[in-house]
Amino acid sequence: MGDYFETFVERDLRQLMAVKDLSQFERFVRVCAGRVGQLLNLQSLGNDVGISHACARSWLTLLEASYIIHILHPWHSNVSKRLIKSPKLYFYDVGLASYLLGLENENQVNRDPLRGNLFENMVVMEALKYRYNQGKRSNLFFFRDSNGNEVDLISEQGRSLATIEIKAGATINADYFKGLRQFKKTIGDC
Repeated sequence: MGDYFETFVERDLRQLMAVKDLSQFERFVRVCAGRVGQLLNLQSLGNDVGISHACARSWLTLLEASYIIHILHPWHSNVSKRLIKSPKLYFYDVGLASYLLGLENENQVNRDPLRGNLFENMVVMEALKYRYNQGKRSNLFFFRDSNGNEVDLISEQGRSLATIEIKAGATINADYFKGLRQFKKTIGDC
């Protein structure tokens, strides 16, 4: 992963965008890895790296166009004005995200606070790859309302929706289904 990051991300992508400060770009990609599976906030991302939100947007666009990161957009319709409309950030290769976070083995991943986010990243990307391998475009979204109720993955299937809750835990807790129940209340049968 280190060699991949150095050759493709640092050298090739940097040349495409004429990135002047390599260490700042590397820090940007690492900060993105630290936000895997979270809502994207360009202002906060830029502030953490010391760049403008416009520069952060430009660098994210480059990473997205080169299939390093994937932006998962929220599902929404006119059911409520209180829905979150910010997208979420994922890496196409969860191994690269783990490398950027400094995780070198399974024990480190199991103890890492981003374990659930990394697992969610893997499941979302596998669902996306499944679509792409069938020659189809992405039909994947997520849902989150202003109260924090969330559905991790929504797949539009014609006029119906398939909702998926992603958890890295070994046991099932009734609270895991709270977001699914709230989504059903919000939009009705899907």
